[in-house]
Amino acid sequence: MTATVTLIPGDGIGPEVTQATMRLLEAAGAEITWDEQQARPIVGQHVEDTHADPVVASILRTRVGLKGPVTTPVGVGHRSINVALRKALDLYANFRPIRRLPGIRTPFPNTDLVIVRENTEDLYAGLEHTVVPRVVESQKVITDRASTRIAEFAFQHARKIGRKKVAAVHKANIMKLSDGLFLECCRKVAARFPEIEYREVIVDNCCMQLVMAPSQFDVLLLPNLYGDIISDLCAGLVGGLGLVPGANFGESCAVFEAVHGSAPDIAGKGLANPTALMLSSILMLRHLGQTVVADRVEQALHRVYDEGRHLTRDVGGSAPTEEFTSAVIDRLQ
Repeated sequence: MTATVTLIPGDGIGPEVTQATMRLLEAAGAEITWDEQQARPIVGQHVEDTHADPVVASILRTRVGLKGPVTTPVGVGHRSINVALRKALDLYANFRPIRRLPGIRTPFPNTDLVIVRENTEDLYAGLEHTVVPRVVESQKVITDRASTRIAEFAFQHARKIGRKKVAAVHKANIMKLSDGLFLECCRKVAARFPEIEYREVIVDNCCMQLVMAPSQFDVLLLPNLYGDIISDLCAGLVGGLGLVPGANFGESCAVFEAVHGSAPDIAGKGLANPTALMLSSILMLRHLGQTVVADRVEQALHRVYDEGRHLTRDVGGSAPTEEFTSAVIDRLQ
């Protein structure tokens, strides 16, 4: 059955990697009709504007979105569109599998783990105010509801795909109330999954362990801020943000996205690597039940990386976006 998917090309290199991914999915036989929408800075500035935004309205209709990178100003300007969409659609679970692509050289070739990150609260709730001039306060919000449902997502996913271990990452030795509540919720959920090994790791120790022996981890379960930082760290273990997929799940909607930046310095030059969005589209296809097409796309992408002849410059090759995309399409079977 043909699925309707909201398409958000993004900005910078977003339209280029999005177009490349659409070409690949069409060639692979994906049954998708696209509802293309542009993410605008108005998203997230005001609650009433966010809910009226056509991007949000489209995803509420289609229930599925595919999103290219969107620029977020640093320190000034509009609020993050990515964060605003997650909050507006209650996309509470950020999901990022970390696995090395064939042919990519890394000190950690056997890395195979999953990051599950709470997506709606913590310091990312954006509750900030000026106490007095030059003194700013940000509030960290941790709730029983959000912590419990992200833990349930992590354990249910681990059970579904046969993962054996879940590690909750925290700083409860210092933030005893907030991170303490997060751990309390994780423990209660873990007790309902006795077949899955559960452990707790302080966030700074977790970072050290990841760059020493990442294979000890299977599923990492984290609050929002730690999850944002550690998911990027883990991407570095397998080659960088351009080589890993990302997804955000809610009760009724899911948005699949490239998690790297918009790279305005190379926008429009035909040099962008569309791998991250292609990998995210594979997650999307499986979510839609189009598993045969997903397998075809994944196998073709792996063949190109394994051969190493048509890679983009960020992974040691010299191929432009068009050549890389054509090579993947040519290897569809």
